[in-house]
This record gives sequence, structure tokens and C-alpha cells, in this order.
Amino acid sequence: MLAPLLLLLCLSEQIRAQNPPDVECLIVNQEQVHCVWNKNGAPEVNYTFSSWFANNKESYCSNYLIEDNITIGCKRSCKREDKFSDFYTILRHGNETKSKKIHALKKKVKLNPPTNVTVKIGSDSNLWFYWNQSSPRCVDNQVRFRINNKMWDSTHVPSERMSYCINLPSSNSRYEFQVKSKITESCGDSDFWSDWSDPVAWGFNNSTNTNIQEPMSVWTPVLYVVGAITLVLLIIMLLRHERLRIILIPVVPKPLLSSPEIEDWFPFSKGLMKEGFKANYNEQACPVREYAYVSRSDSNISDTSDFTVTTDQTDCSVSIIMNEPDDRSAPFTSSSESSEEDQKVFV
Repeated sequence: MLAPLLLLLCLSEQIRAQNPPDVECLIVNQEQVHCVWNKNGAPEVNYTFSSWFANNKESYCSNYLIEDNITIGCKRSCKREDKFSDFYTILRHGNETKSKKIHALKKKVKLNPPTNVTVKIGSDSNLWFYWNQSSPRCVDNQVRFRINNKMWDSTHVPSERMSYCINLPSSNSRYEFQVKSKITESCGDSDFWSDWSDPVAWGFNNSTNTNIQEPMSVWTPVLYVVGAITLVLLIIMLLRHERLRIILIPVVPKPLLSSPEIEDWFPFSKGLMKEGFKANYNEQACPVREYAYVSRSDSNISDTSDFTVTTDQTDCSVSIIMNEPDDRSAPFTSSSESSEEDQKVFV
């Protein structure tokens, strides 16, 4: 069994030796040429790469692309007009040439994605989408947008135009935009579009949002459904099982106002609580009036006689007894002289 395995390994090594890595090149943003030789698998050894455009001298690579300490590609600078010339590459291992190839790069130009993408409402109440391109000349653009995260809708934008308009957008909808570019046919055409630009959105709160959130997880609606089912089952259990309802939702007793324990809430004696605040309207009112002194005639007054005035009211009696002063000419209103007189008031 070991002999066939060893033979198979030897044959595979010979096949690899007979089929050296294939070199593929691409002009990036009309500024650099990127060449790689790992499309058919990672190489096992480090190769030496050299290249040149027609009518130029051969130059060795000074900027290798390295992966796992193995050279897999090379980057070198170029001019805009170099894409119309043939490009020569040589791949060597030691002193042995493994690959020599001529590349036509006119249709192998890939631009960088547009930058500074913005979206805003214009003075005409239309929604405008803008972007910048490092090489606006000879560039076609393709814009795609979607409303409320639905399917993308793409449209072509003419060369050298870096804006797109949506007429009278709905403020209740969300608009998301992206744009990509490539070289036009008049400038050589290209089979490669740039990558899509960063997304930019407008809508709902009429604001621009360049940080687009990821779509909702698949598990989110599942959790909502499970939570709703759990809530319904809990409500059914509370309605069906009285004991469980009392445990989960205990009944709070309602206090009675006639309870004797209420008296303990106030710092008053029980007698005061029961009788002290009862109104008593059984007492009879006793009106008080002011009476003036009236003197009798001289013929009916004697020196030793007393003058008595008695006034009877409904429930009260007032008796005023006074001695007539000896000196009739003296006034009776003085408070200092009243001490000499005998006045008695009975109620």
C-alpha cells in the first residue's frame, strides 16, 4: 500500500514542477499594477518577479505581496497611458525562468470606490445623492438604491456626472444609496467595476446615516413569539388556578374604618375619641342686654329707700340692686364713686 502512495506523491510533484504558477495582472485606479501568482494555489517557494511595459526596461519587483512568508504577488507603479501598451512579466526561481507572459491591460483597469458619499434634500424638495471620484474623466457610474430595505434598484449615471436625484421622496420611507465606477468605452473601456461605495441612508427622521445597521437577526422574531406564548400561558394559569394566583398575586386586605384598631393610630384617649368630638347643642342661650340707670322723682324717693330693677328673660333673670346716693347731685357714672354704692347683680 505504501508504494502506490509514494508513486502518487512523486507524480503530483512532477505535475507541479511542469505547471508553474500563472501570473495575472490588473491595473488599480490607473496608478498601480497588481500581479499575483497564487490563483491556482499557494506557491511552495519564493519566486523572483520582474516586469516592464513595451519600450521600457525590465525592472525587478521592489514591493512584494507576502502570505505565510511566501511571495504571492507584486505591486508596481504605472502611468495612465501605460494601459494601452503591452505588459511583460517574468517569474523566476533561482536562475530558472518559470513563467514568461505578455499581458494586455487595456480592459483590466479597476477603479477605487467613490468617496465622500452624501445624501440630502435640495432646495427643490428632491433627494440628491452625491459622491466624489479621484478620476472623474472617462468614468461611468452606476447607482443603486432601495427603499425600506427592499430589493435594490440600479440605474446608470452618465460620464463625469457625480450626482443622482429622486423626485419628491417620502419622509416616511428610508432610502439607502451606493455607487460604483468603471472606465468608459471612449477611454478604453474596462471589464471591471470598482467595489461599491460605503452605504449612506436618509429617511424616517429626515437625517443622514452613514452607519447602516445590520439586518435583524433571525432569532429576534422567534424570541418575540416565545415571549408572547409564555405570557398567554401564565395568564391562563392565573385565571384557572386560584391557589397559584394567590401565591403570585396575594390579596391585600381592605382596612375597615369601624375597626377598633384605628383608635390606636391617634394619640388621644378612647373617651375623647368617642365622646370628646360630639357636638352638644342642648344648652340654652342667655341673652345679655345693657340697661341705663333711671332716677325716680324726689317725691317718691326717701333717704333710706332702695331702687331695684329686675329684668326677666326667657331662661335667665337679672336683678340689679343699688342704693341711691345721699348726694343726689353727684353723678352716678364715675367708677371711683361706685365703690361707695351698694350694687348687687343676681343672675
